[in-house]
Amino acid sequence: MSFPLSRLTLACLAAISVPAYAADLQLDDSVVTARGYASDSFDTPQAINVIKPQATSQGPAGNLLRGQPGMALQSDGAWGQNPVLRGLKRESVVVMVDGFRVNSAQPQGALASFLDLGLLDRVEVVKGPGSVMHGSGAMGGVVNLLTPEPRFTDQAELGGRFGASASSVDHGYSGALLLQGSNAEQGFVVGIAGRDVGNYKSPNGREKKTGYESDTLLLKYQHKIADDYVLRANVQHHNDDDVWYPGSARTAGKPGGEGLPPPLGKVTIHSPKQQREMYALGLDAPLLGGTLSTDVYRQEVYREIRAYSKNLNRDWVRNDVSFITHGLRSQWNGALTDSHWLTVGVDGWKMTGDPERYMDNNAPLFNNNMRNDPFKDGEVTSLGVFVQDEFSIGSTLMTAGLRYDRTKGDAKVKGTGPAAQTTGLSNSSNNLSWSLGAVQPLTDTLNLYANVGQAYRAPDMRERFEDSARGDSYYHIGNPQLDSERSSSVELGLKGRDGLQAFQLAAFYTRIDDYIAGRVTGKKHVNGMDIKRTENLDKVVIYGLEGNLEVPLSVFVVDAGFTWMRGKNKQDNEPLYQMPANELRLGIGQPAERGFSWHTGLRAVAKQDRIAKKFSNGSEDKTDSFITADARVGYGFGALAGLKSSHVDLQLSNLTNEKYHEHLTDGLSGQELKAAGRGVTLAFSGAF
Repeated sequence: MSFPLSRLTLACLAAISVPAYAADLQLDDSVVTARGYASDSFDTPQAINVIKPQATSQGPAGNLLRGQPGMALQSDGAWGQNPVLRGLKRESVVVMVDGFRVNSAQPQGALASFLDLGLLDRVEVVKGPGSVMHGSGAMGGVVNLLTPEPRFTDQAELGGRFGASASSVDHGYSGALLLQGSNAEQGFVVGIAGRDVGNYKSPNGREKKTGYESDTLLLKYQHKIADDYVLRANVQHHNDDDVWYPGSARTAGKPGGEGLPPPLGKVTIHSPKQQREMYALGLDAPLLGGTLSTDVYRQEVYREIRAYSKNLNRDWVRNDVSFITHGLRSQWNGALTDSHWLTVGVDGWKMTGDPERYMDNNAPLFNNNMRNDPFKDGEVTSLGVFVQDEFSIGSTLMTAGLRYDRTKGDAKVKGTGPAAQTTGLSNSSNNLSWSLGAVQPLTDTLNLYANVGQAYRAPDMRERFEDSARGDSYYHIGNPQLDSERSSSVELGLKGRDGLQAFQLAAFYTRIDDYIAGRVTGKKHVNGMDIKRTENLDKVVIYGLEGNLEVPLSVFVVDAGFTWMRGKNKQDNEPLYQMPANELRLGIGQPAERGFSWHTGLRAVAKQDRIAKKFSNGSEDKTDSFITADARVGYGFGALAGLKSSHVDLQLSNLTNEKYHEHLTDGLSGQELKAAGRGVTLAFSGAF
């Protein structure tokens, strides 16, 4: 990894000159995502990161993953930030909100962006195979966005928190208010949040169509029906308005614009409105000396997808679709014997989608508004049973898990017109997942762990049924008879924790068989575009090292993190398509609940010159290295004017106004959207 010395020196001087607020420890004591119940991450044989938003945290929730070890973001604009874990993108990562998976099958848009940062309590990221507990898609890992939980208290209590911020780089404003009430039998959480973001400024100037508006509502309630019987309810509503995806822009008659009628000129995808609604009801009950937790839920992700023509000054394609998921999860946790802690459960869901697409295809008027649905009545269902046993052999803590899933996809019609397909659309698969992990304490504060396992990903609705032109200049043909991808993984790591000091180091190797991707057929669609058909390829491998630490140094806390990864497409004998670049993060700060606090840091990302040429047909380009410097400074007032605590924070981002884009930024080669430039965010937060 090499970086220009002059830029590194300048960044260091700029970063050190302005202090900021310290980051939270990344190795938390208790997490719920890894095992399905609150357990100690220190004794879990997987790499886990817990990320807590700061008062000055900006943008969608996915932004919190930037710069974290083993994590990256695939960006399609200012709003959409798709999480990437260990080189595996959103299709191979399960994104959840409060433990409920968020499903969608649209190309643009990020699942981790359907929740406001202001209402988050923390983000738990479990890396590596997680299909035993979470089913299809958990090959790269799981990202769980967690909001505050209601609680019971002996005495009646009412309180809450608030936060407000303003940022210069995008002329943005945000605010959030959260109320919590409790007594011995009831508890509730009510939260509202809003965000108004303008076009952000990069070193190139204002980047058009990067602003958006969003609002979120959160309602959670729990009631103690009787001793150890607890009824739970969770309602969430998130709304986004006027979201654009600048990376999707293509111009007819120019590279990347194949298949677009020339009179349309530049065409860009956008969403006038998109929503996520979730309703969940749960019950915790004692059973056989343990606890049975059951949840039923309904979640809908509604998207208005438009293709805007600059020449027509209006939308050329209009697509409205709701992806609705009904699900049930029930699991029992309890002691089987004195030395065995058992988890047994069933997990099922059904996702449906029926997109309505209208196109104007009567050149040169482009006003006939013809129905052109990609598919009708698509559905994917999954039903699984799982068991996980935690036990000890001497001083070694063991975790063994097994899961069986049956997944089915079907649709009424695939495609339109003479090429419409009504048969051969149903396909079922049986999938077995397993994991075996061991944690060996070396000292009271240092654990060695190992984990092996297999996970899977069933093809999604779009890969099965959608025939359409996409941003890579190909016409993609869905394949209803795809097999599930299967991953085999090995991970070896160290975890240390001693007071304020914490670190973890992991080495991993993953092989994926029956990798799902588009394969160039050599044929052309009637619109002139080359055709890619979604197929199962041979296999790919991904391996790497990652680590992070936080260590007290006198009154300061030093933090660092790094990621080194390699991916290879075995079938084409070349680097794997769209692998994140290697990177290093360094920081130092002085945390304080009251009084002055600060934190400053550097993020150095290496040049990515390992790119796919055969697989991508030249559409993936190299990315230069870059270094960014950020700083935060804050002051905690403690109790003030009726508040239990209050804090003022100032965030300074991209201090050197570095001109760069992440390797996974969508867009035509050489025309990718540049990241935000130098900016200031001022925030005021408090608790009452």
